[in-house]
Amino acid sequence: MGIFERYLSLWVGLCIIAGVVLGNLSPSLFQQVAALEFAHVNLVVAVFIWVMIYPMMVQIDFGAIKDVGRRPKGIVLTLIINWLIKPFSMALLGWLFFRVLFADWVDPTSAGEYIAGMILLGVAPCTAMVFVWSQLTKGDPNYTLIQVSVNDIIMVFAFAPVTAFLLGVSDLTVPWNTLLLSVFLYVVLPLIAGVLTRQMLNRNGNGERLDSLLSTLKPWSVLGLLATVVLLFGFQAETIIGQPQTIGLIAIPLLIQTYGIFALAYLSAKWLKLPHNIAAPACMIGTSNFFELAVAVAISLFGLHSGAALATVVGVLVEVPVMLSLVAFANRTRHWFDHSDVTASEMSGSR
Repeated sequence: MGIFERYLSLWVGLCIIAGVVLGNLSPSLFQQVAALEFAHVNLVVAVFIWVMIYPMMVQIDFGAIKDVGRRPKGIVLTLIINWLIKPFSMALLGWLFFRVLFADWVDPTSAGEYIAGMILLGVAPCTAMVFVWSQLTKGDPNYTLIQVSVNDIIMVFAFAPVTAFLLGVSDLTVPWNTLLLSVFLYVVLPLIAGVLTRQMLNRNGNGERLDSLLSTLKPWSVLGLLATVVLLFGFQAETIIGQPQTIGLIAIPLLIQTYGIFALAYLSAKWLKLPHNIAAPACMIGTSNFFELAVAVAISLFGLHSGAALATVVGVLVEVPVMLSLVAFANRTRHWFDHSDVTASEMSGSR
């Protein structure tokens, strides 16, 4: 791992501080940037997210999906957590806390937007950070690649209808045009661009050009993430300083959701007798969020300064430190699992 990946939590923390400080020192500048939007999609945010997502989409090898059938339990666990449990548990927690437990402290309109932001986080399974968590837990990179590939394909088709269903349950009107545009812009287009790039560079079966491109793009991807964090926290800087209680209220159900989902996935992985190098990444993928997409869609649907956008930004705030704590826990409990870890490549060779 390079210096950017190794100390990612430090860089993210510094960028959060930088965004809050700059946003309070020069709010007019961030207001001007916020005004640069088309169809409720901020163009500057779109550029940064593209810079971040595109290199990761290039890494996805859809030819590896055929190996899922060789050992499907890990991918099945991830998909069940991501699509059958996580979105609905997030919606339930949002309703419980902001319609019941925190009802006296939050007005109904803001409560609805906070719930919407939490739902967007719950329906956006992680893509960008998956490979980092997998590396930190010594996960099998080939199997992780398969999990991400399948998950991204499902997300292209499932994100919009699941989100619309859950937002409808929360009595919020869903502008389908904006939602579908966001999914197309932040998932489908970079996915297509990544596949085409990979095919073009691998045309002669020589992976050197692809490796060279990925090596060149790797730091830009991290810089895109960091720039996005600075910008988003700059947009919300005055709210963060002015409403620390609101930040705390949103963080409570998000923390419960994250640790609860991980516990469920980790115990299920042990029950399924998965090797640790498949179990740990599977649980990380099922636990973490694709917060870049959630933030982008929240901005598109509700606006840059909405409660929904704030809730997704709080998701960014808790994501990295919480996931790093789970990485540490997974590494300390490696002995709970089968020590004969089998990699996807070894499985392929043994067959």
